[in-house]
Amino acid sequence: MTAPPLAQRPSKALLVGLVVSGALAMIVLVVMLLSGGPVGFGLSAALALAPLPVLLAAVLSLDRLEPEPKLHLAFAFAWGAGVAIVLGIALTLAGQALVAGAGYGNDVADRVGTVLLAPVVEEALKGSALLLLLRRRHEIDGLTDGIVYASMAGLGFAAVENVGYYLMAFDQDGTDGALKVFVLRGLIDPLGHPVYTSMVGLGVAYALTRRNAFRFAAVPLGYLAAVALHAFWNGAAALQSLGWLGAAYLVIMAALVALVAVTVVERRHLVAKMGVYLPAYQATGLVTEADVTMLSTLSARKAARRWARRAGLGRAMSDYQQAATELTMLHLRAEREGADPVRFAVERDSLLGAMAQSRRW
Repeated sequence: MTAPPLAQRPSKALLVGLVVSGALAMIVLVVMLLSGGPVGFGLSAALALAPLPVLLAAVLSLDRLEPEPKLHLAFAFAWGAGVAIVLGIALTLAGQALVAGAGYGNDVADRVGTVLLAPVVEEALKGSALLLLLRRRHEIDGLTDGIVYASMAGLGFAAVENVGYYLMAFDQDGTDGALKVFVLRGLIDPLGHPVYTSMVGLGVAYALTRRNAFRFAAVPLGYLAAVALHAFWNGAAALQSLGWLGAAYLVIMAALVALVAVTVVERRHLVAKMGVYLPAYQATGLVTEADVTMLSTLSARKAARRWARRAGLGRAMSDYQQAATELTMLHLRAEREGADPVRFAVERDSLLGAMAQSRRW
């Protein structure tokens, strides 16, 4: 779809953040390579990367209706992999040193670091990626957007962190040790970090897209939920108890199911709203009754894209559906938050222009 004239250019701050975060992630990986050797590092990196394409596809599939800008998604992933990792390690180690220096000993300091400090510090750092995106608030149109951005930050963090865990296991027990840790972190609980940080994402998105009094509490409550989930899992792992690990896993899976349910409900609501807002544009000739019917259910949208591909209009249909979706979301934002009439009219006309350019059937 031709970008609307009002589409924001990438800010310098966003580009700088992406570059800095990427550079920090590379530095961390190089340090791991130098400390662990090429064999151990190669195996650890391969294990960390193996599930990543599937996990990324799963997260991005939540946002198929109105995909987020690739640069913003890359920033969130890089922030988790770079800034959040580096500062998380530094602050957690500093906190452990304070606990040990207070006379509690290294064992207590390690447990405090694992169960308390790491969740508190890491969730704040991963979640801060969403706070940095607040200046571009129109990119967060709903709760699903908050979940997607938070999950990207969590996946970036987990990818680099897992390399470190696999490498430590390899140093201690060789390939078998690395594979055992991979089963736990890469297969059994690969979505831990995305689920934790999605609580923050939900809070930020709710605060941005609602105008009730609860919105002021949404971000801190989301953060506390993220810390609680993270601490529960880390505590269960520290106890090395299958029973506690099973309980923590069930809680995390319940949170995951709830997050997916939120995205499904929100997607259905958005699609249904198309049948409310779009008929008003039938007089323009850009939306017919058949178009409204097609756009108003996910199955009909998919069938229309199939038909369009066979007719050589696949890209045009996708662009049309995207513009119609964004037009609906523009109305939803105005309904929830109010809108400046002039800006609303300019954005609306820009999206109608994109629909006119793509509608060729």
